Formats: sequence, C-alpha cells, structure tokens
Amino acid sequence: MTTPHDVPASKLVEKLANYLKKNVDETNPPTWATIVKTGVHVQRPPQNPDWWYIRCASLLRKIYVHGPIGVEKLRAEYGGRKGYGVRPDHAAKASGAIIRKALQQLEAAGFVGTFQTSGRRVTKKGRKLLEELAEELKEELVGGIPELKKYQKGA
Repeated sequence: MTTPHDVPASKLVEKLANYLKKNVDETNPPTWATIVKTGVHVQRPPQNPDWWYIRCASLLRKIYVHGPIGVEKLRAEYGGRKGYGVRPDHAAKASGAIIRKALQQLEAAGFVGTFQTSGRRVTKKGRKLLEELAEELKEELVGGIPELKKYQKGA
C-alpha cells in the first residue's frame, strides 16, 4: 500500500489541493483570504488565487506526517525569516488565524480531528483520502517512466 511518505510532497499537495477545490464544499477561502498576508515575515499577500486550497492540502499532509500537532508548531513550520535591513534576520511565525481557520474547515469536512490535549491528527476518512491520492500519484509517476515498473512490488 502506498502512503504519502512514498510520493513527492509537492506533487501530492498539488493533487490534494485540486481534489479539495473540486470535491469538498467545506474548504472555501474566507472573504479576507484575498487581502491577508500569510505572516509578518512576508510583504505581500499570495499571488496564486488557489493558495487557500494549497495551504489546506499542505496542512493535511503535514498533520498526517507529524501528527498529532498543534497550531503553534504549525505556525513555526509555515513561518520564515523576517528581515531587519542591515541587522540579522530572525525567525518569525506564520499567521495563526489562517492555520486555525483551515483546520476548522478540515475538521468540518471530517479529515482532521482533535486528539486529547496534544493537537490535531488525521481521521480515518482523511487517512483514506491521502492514501488513495498517493496511490493514484504513484501510478501516474511510474506510468510515465516504464523502467521503474521492475522496482514495484508484484511486478
């Protein structure tokens, strides 16, 4: 069985974002998503109009890999370096409101659930979705390169 650990993260997030955009009604960007910055370390809002779906997909994958995980750890994961001109850069956390709202939407869709007091983790429904998409992605990647078929199990 293929898991999200077995496929490239960028391709999986892209595929998952398309799935969330087309099939899940709960993951819609809030009205403020077009004008908000993703953290204090960035200067402008994201240029990609589908950035909300990409962030939700990335959160779902990150929770699968590192879960259970809380909002503060996720803020640090999505943060970056804040420049201070000629002075040294410092680490800055990402926006907590964006992460919280995305997690609330993923919870409403049934992909993520709270786990006692240690944060959120992926539910059975979310795990099934991620593993199915990882399986499809692996088939696409292996189908494009015939030499890789000899390394598959059962081939």
